[in-house]
Amino acid sequence: MRAIQISTAGGPDVLTPAEVPDPEPGPGELLVEVAAAGVNYIDTYQREGIYPMPLPYVPGMEGVGRVRAVGDRVDGFAVGDRVGWAEVLGSYAELVAVPAAKAVAVPDGVSDEVAVGALLQGMTAHFLVHDAYRVQPGEHVLVHAAAGGVGLLLTQLATACGGRVVATVSTAEKEELARAAGAADVIRYTEVDDLAAEVRARTGGAGVAVAYDSVGRTTFDASLASLRPRGMLVLFGAASGPVPPVDPQRLNAAGSVYLTRPKLFDYIATREELTATAAAVLGAVAGGTLDVRIGHRYPLADARAAHEDLQARRTTGKLVLLP
Repeated sequence: MRAIQISTAGGPDVLTPAEVPDPEPGPGELLVEVAAAGVNYIDTYQREGIYPMPLPYVPGMEGVGRVRAVGDRVDGFAVGDRVGWAEVLGSYAELVAVPAAKAVAVPDGVSDEVAVGALLQGMTAHFLVHDAYRVQPGEHVLVHAAAGGVGLLLTQLATACGGRVVATVSTAEKEELARAAGAADVIRYTEVDDLAAEVRARTGGAGVAVAYDSVGRTTFDASLASLRPRGMLVLFGAASGPVPPVDPQRLNAAGSVYLTRPKLFDYIATREELTATAAAVLGAVAGGTLDVRIGHRYPLADARAAHEDLQARRTTGKLVLLP
């Protein structure tokens, strides 16, 4: 089968189209023909060696497709079923062996591409607003990179909880997308000298109850300084690079604030958590209350271009590879 392979950690140039053996479904596994694979920042962290990986490997954690074969000891799935997954390495490929415990049913009426956009990024946005920090009606919520794949979903879900989202973006086009997703206020961070002061000005001087920060190194200080007393900084990514070590005394000085560094997979660790979260997100998409924007589509062989565009911040919404 055709796949993308990584033989050494590095930049986007290490993403190499290759012919590799077809996977075989083992016990408890489904062999799935991939219709669409998602591109996520975690893929870049793995590629760069920030998250060390065994080499060589086929990257990609997320996809949607139809079951071609079913291994032994699998219940609840059959050949021809359409399934999605968000935690299965090897998804930049035409075929992938998916543990049945990691697969979820994709409802009719949700396209393959939209389902991919609703999985890893949609479930991330869901756990951020409901579990990592539960957004309450009337609270000010700071969302960085609000026009990105997670950012647009996070803005919609936080707004649906009654939060007033203050979004940060870099361009007029991205501001328009953030406002359409429900942002109450938008700051173009490229046009302000003091981002935290601007956030406080937009919140009447009070600061935000929670700051959702997927950018990391370049926004961390501003996020911390934007919090109200006893607010929470939810650091869930590092698009600009890892945050340097933090003195806990800074949390005291900022007003007894909280800092957490969560990841999705700890919040969908059980089969029950996975199916409940996926059902909530896919159900909202199918019901028309959550909009998934597919910003960019690439042939599988162009995975390198997808990574380059993502890391250069040339993208909005979800990036999808199409085998």
